Amino acid sequence: MIEKIESKDSGKRLDLFIKSIVPDWISRTHIQKFIKDKKILINNKKSKPSYKLKENDIIYIDIPDKPEPVEVLAENIPLDIIYEDSDIIVVNKQPNLIVHPAYSIVSGTLVNALLYHCKDLKGIGGELRPGIVHRLDKNTSGTIVIAKNDIAMNSLAKQFKDRVTKKTYLALVKGHPQKEGKINAPIARHPTIRIKMSVVEDGKNSLTLYKNIKSFKDGSLMWITLKTGRTHQIRVHFKHIGHPLFGDEVYGKHDNELGIYRQMLHAFTLGFYHPRSEKWMRFVAKLPNDFKKAIITLNSR
Repeated sequence: MIEKIESKDSGKRLDLFIKSIVPDWISRTHIQKFIKDKKILINNKKSKPSYKLKENDIIYIDIPDKPEPVEVLAENIPLDIIYEDSDIIVVNKQPNLIVHPAYSIVSGTLVNALLYHCKDLKGIGGELRPGIVHRLDKNTSGTIVIAKNDIAMNSLAKQFKDRVTKKTYLALVKGHPQKEGKINAPIARHPTIRIKMSVVEDGKNSLTLYKNIKSFKDGSLMWITLKTGRTHQIRVHFKHIGHPLFGDEVYGKHDNELGIYRQMLHAFTLGFYHPRSEKWMRFVAKLPNDFKKAIITLNSR
């Protein structure tokens, strides 16, 4: 598709203009990704979603066909449920479990397990992410809350957006950061390695607070509080200050020789207001066995 910009569209943001001319199933998030992936070009050059259009600009648009609908099936996958009522479920997610399906992965996820456990979850928040309000990386364990109805979905989504929720993490990092501190460094997609995030000058504001609660010969156990919720924020920030997480093959290296086979990051506590009663609730997720073993290993070195 090729579009030539007329005077009436001059000054509009590129992503908003594209949204007005493409099919409804293509979201603004899709469009921003297409722009970054060079599937949308301005005058045959890559641009930014915020680019302000000029009269006679030529836009080249190469977007995929609408994917076929995907059916997500219930699967009997064990869940460690911390709390449940008619509105929410709070789960201690095990490592090596993807939170929700994508078009290439439709089974073996937390959503598949939730659909088996909660029969009326479908339709809450989308076909691939029913009930999902926030995410944890596949190999990050710990607390995650799921909405069981639209009231809960809307309330929790607003709390996460407004940063009302309180999240703390435990992490095993290499070396010895100072006793306590903060990492205030903007994060965006890595400029060349698209599966990674990175600290970049024009990234989104990102703030991580931490305390070193236990030092070992080769590393430290950190108590971490997130003030923002960027993708891979803890992993990127600790890599940035020279203390990557043990087992993080994306931002550090593997530590298989220590019996560590995933990044040592655990969502320890999660606090929010209950969507119906508005009572403040705080949940704690016990450490998984592999995290405990890693602490024992580091303590014995």
